[in-house]
Amino acid sequence: MSVAEDDSSLLPSAEADTAPDEGRPIASLRRALPPDWDGQVDQFAIVKLDSGGVVRGWNLGAELIKGYAEHEIVGEHFSRFYREEDRRRGLPNRLLAAAQRDGHVEDTGWRVRKDGSEFWARVTISAIRSESGQVLGFVKIVRDLTSEKEVLDEQAALQRTFAHDLLSPVTALRGYLDLLADELPADHRLLRLAGEASDHLVAMAQALLADAASRSEPGRRRVTMDLVARGAVALVLPGDAPDRVAFGQMDAVPVEGDVLGLRRAVANVLENAAKYSDDVIDVEVYETDEGATVSVSDRGRGIHPDDLAVILDEGERGRLADPRDGGNGIGLASVRRIAAQHGGTVRLSSELGVGTTVRLTIPRADDEFIPSE
Repeated sequence: MSVAEDDSSLLPSAEADTAPDEGRPIASLRRALPPDWDGQVDQFAIVKLDSGGVVRGWNLGAELIKGYAEHEIVGEHFSRFYREEDRRRGLPNRLLAAAQRDGHVEDTGWRVRKDGSEFWARVTISAIRSESGQVLGFVKIVRDLTSEKEVLDEQAALQRTFAHDLLSPVTALRGYLDLLADELPADHRLLRLAGEASDHLVAMAQALLADAASRSEPGRRRVTMDLVARGAVALVLPGDAPDRVAFGQMDAVPVEGDVLGLRRAVANVLENAAKYSDDVIDVEVYETDEGATVSVSDRGRGIHPDDLAVILDEGERGRLADPRDGGNGIGLASVRRIAAQHGGTVRLSSELGVGTTVRLTIPRADDEFIPSE
């Protein structure tokens, strides 16, 4: 027998290793992992909490990111990792309540190290349940995104400067147009078109400012829904907006949430409207008893009445969909998911050959908000 044959004979047989667990790779993986597997993960903080939020386990990544040795933190409540203002408004306990209710919750924001310094973190808290469904505790996974946030902040600063510098000449242009209006007939076509174009430039600059703010604070923050809607229009129809979009009532109703996610939801609705209609798209933002509503109406083919109940389901495109339209039926499902994460709703009304209206409603910012991601 050669040395090579001797070496290969020391390796475990693949057939012998996998046969007992054929079809059950997870069981095989569990046996292969060492008992201290989570302690060897140093890029993520893995924190084990009991049902009351008290720290019961701590890996190497948690020590490196948060600064506490395990013996210094086990037995302490996990709210210690949050800023004082977040503790005052009950954020730690609200996150646990959301994880218990929904199975898991995600949050992005500032956290506090042992030395008092702050870092920007993406946090996922998952509930651990017994076979009977009782919550036994939680596993909290934390990733330090401070360096990524610094890059976003720099990009946002440049964008804010550009938007601010753009607003000054556009505002001056608006003033010159007002002076011309005193010299020309009120219904002068060119003056009206120039006024509409300057209004659009102002809206674009305001949307850029709102987007810069959302980039610097990629977590949940307060914003008005009119800026979210204008930002979505600028994203989907950057050059065609003056011809394709008619802004109606645009109220500055405040909401609190994931600004980028909300803008993505409105953008998905706008993309559908632009895809299925060649006519003007009407966009409005107004307040209802349920909160801030963004209404997007097209004059397209409409949705078949029998599809209205399921058109928001993932993968559902409706019986009037044409393969040439493109798409995979996840846009409206994504809108509903984002709305649900913010405690909101999506409602559709449609008439064949007349068009479709989609209304996205998000609770006002002054209403109590509990994340559900």
